This record gives sequence, structure tokens and C-alpha cells, in this order.
Amino acid sequence: MTDSVTASLQDFIERYMRAVRESSDSLPKQKFDPNWPSPCQVGEPDPDGNILWKPVQRLTPADFSGLENALNVSIQDDIKKYYSCFWSDVMGAASDDGNLTLIQIWNEDDFERLITNLIGHAIAKERAKQPLTLFFACTDEDELFLSVENMSGRVLLEQPGSPPLREIAPGLAVFLNQLRPVIGPGIS
Repeated sequence: MTDSVTASLQDFIERYMRAVRESSDSLPKQKFDPNWPSPCQVGEPDPDGNILWKPVQRLTPADFSGLENALNVSIQDDIKKYYSCFWSDVMGAASDDGNLTLIQIWNEDDFERLITNLIGHAIAKERAKQPLTLFFACTDEDELFLSVENMSGRVLLEQPGSPPLREIAPGLAVFLNQLRPVIGPGIS
């Protein structure tokens, strides 16, 4: 892990997990679904049906060749690295622009779902004759999300069906470095 996006995501995860431990003296948890297992699950479900989890480094990078072939474009390395680093549940964060949820990959089926959603997003961008962006976070504001512009690597604030509203950061590593962990109720 030497590239800046991977290092920045690793640093955020360490800060996030430290904040979780400080607020609950435990790991994050979510409802257990036996049909949705993940390498990041820890132990067995508790009596309330929750499972502990922690981000786990992926042993092999995610394969974006299907997405690249479907779109006939090379995908920005920063977004590939972002989605290839860890198996994890989503994580809450705050930036100077507001609260957000970092999208992460729970398991291989979740990755396939992400690819399908990215293809749909890309088709909508192409129909609107807008540059390709690839989303990585949802904001707390209705329908607004954060994406990486494929050509430049800039982090943009977007609303579905509209051109990007504005630039948030010059790159994904810069953006990840300025985030502060946000731990919600139930630490999920």
C-alpha cells in the first residue's frame, strides 16, 4: 500500500475504527444476513441478530475490466484503488461541506452490484452528453453524491441528471485526508 489513495483510505479507516472503539469499546456492527456474508465479518451474530465487522484488506484488486469494456473507456486509477483496497461496510464521515457516507464493498456480489450501478450512471452521463464521473459517496443532502471525474480525477458534488454542481477537491486522496469519522447510532 504505497499509492496515495490507498494510504489515505487506510488512514481514514484507522481513524474511523479508533472513533468507533472510543464511542462503544467495540467494533462496528450491522444486522446479520446469512445470505450476504463478508470477509470483514467478525465472530458470530449476537442475540439481537447483529454481526461485528471491521475493514479487511483485499488480497486481490477488484477487476474493473468488465466495466471498462462495457463503457469502452479506461477507468480512473484512483477510483479503482478506492474500491480495490478493502472489504468493508459503509462508513460515515464529515467534511467541511457536510456529512457523507463512503461507499465500500461488502462482498463480491456487492462489487457486481456496484459495477451495474456505475454502468447505469455512465449511460445517464453519456445520454446527457456530460463527462464520465464515478460515484464513491452519498451525502446527507437529498440526492446529492460525490464522484470522481474520470478524466481529471477531481472530486465533484453531483445531483442525478444534472451537470456537476462544483468541485470539492482536486483529487480523491486529498479529499479522503480531510475527512473526519462520524459514528452514528448503533455504530453501523
